[in-house]
Amino acid sequence: MRRRDVLAGAACVLGAGLGPARAEVGAVAIARQPSLGHLPLMLMEEQGLLQKAAAARGVAGLEARYLTLAGGAAMNDALLSGQIQFAAGGVPPLVLLWSKTEGSAMAVKGVAAMNSMPLLMNTNNPRVRRLADFTDRDKIALPAVKVSVQAMFLQMAAEKELGPTRRNDLDRLTVTLSHPDGMAALLAGNEITAHFTAAPIQELELRRPGIRTVLNSFDVLGEPSTFNVVWASSAFASANPQVCAAFGAALDEALAAIEADKPAAARAYVRLARDSSDVGLITEILNDPQVRFTATPQAIGKVADFMHRTGTIRRRPESWKDLFLPSVHGRAGS
Repeated sequence: MRRRDVLAGAACVLGAGLGPARAEVGAVAIARQPSLGHLPLMLMEEQGLLQKAAAARGVAGLEARYLTLAGGAAMNDALLSGQIQFAAGGVPPLVLLWSKTEGSAMAVKGVAAMNSMPLLMNTNNPRVRRLADFTDRDKIALPAVKVSVQAMFLQMAAEKELGPTRRNDLDRLTVTLSHPDGMAALLAGNEITAHFTAAPIQELELRRPGIRTVLNSFDVLGEPSTFNVVWASSAFASANPQVCAAFGAALDEALAAIEADKPAAARAYVRLARDSSDVGLITEILNDPQVRFTATPQAIGKVADFMHRTGTIRRRPESWKDLFLPSVHGRAGS
C-alpha cells in the first residue's frame, strides 16, 4: 500500500494492495447527519469521489448511496442490521458500539475522524455565567437527553465545575429538541434558556442580540477534540479492503478540498445543505482557528475514559488506537 494512504487513513486494512480487486461488494450505503461536520461526506456524494477512488483500485461500477439519519442510535441500528456499511456521527456512539461489539463477529471500529470543532452551549439568560448559575427555572435544550454527545459533555462540564458527585445535577434541566427546534425555542425566549448544539446552528444563534456562549466543549476537555467520526464493522473492512481504502482516499480528498479552499467549501455547504445558513456565515466558521477538517482522531481517549468511569462502557480502551482500524494508527492521534 502507498504510504500516503496509510498516513491519511485511506485504507481500512493494512496491506491492501492497489492492483485488481478480489470480489468485493458492488454497493455501499453511507449514513450521515445534517450538520456542517458532515460536509466531507456531502462533497463525496456530489463529486462521486468514492466511486472514482474505487475504480482506481479495481472496483469498477461501485454504487454509493448516502442516507441522512437523525442520530448515533439510528446509525448503529442501521449498521448492525446491514442496512449501511459506513456510519458517521459523534464520538460517543462509536465508543459505545465498540464496547458492545468487541470480540464478536460484528466488532465495530472507527475508520477515520472527519473534523475537530467545538460544540457550544448558548444562553439567553443574563444571570447565567457558569453552570452553577442554572436554577430550576432554566431549561437546556440538546439533541437527546442523556445519550447525545452534548448531554455527555454537559455531564463532563458539571463534573469539572461542580465536582464528581454532581455530574448529573443538570440532567434534570435538559430537554430533547432537534437542532433547529432548539434554536427556535431559545430565540423565542420562553421556557428554553440554553441550547447545547453544533455548527452552524450555534453560530446562527450568536447573531441574535442577548445570546452568548456559556460553555465550549474544547474548554471541557482542555484541548481540541474530534466531533465527527466514521465507523464500520471490522468484518466488512476485512472482506472489502479495496472499498475501504477507496472510502478513506475519497474522504481524504474531500477533507483536503475543504482546507484548501474554504470559500468554495462554504458555497458547497450552502448549496447542498439548504438550511438557514449563508455563505458568509459558513466561511466564517470554516476560518475559525478552532475548526479543522482532519482524519486524525483527537481527544478520543478522554471521551472513552469518561464513558468507562461513569459505567457507560464496560472496558476502558488501552489507547485510542483500540477504537480504530489500523489505517489511522500512524497518525498523531489521542
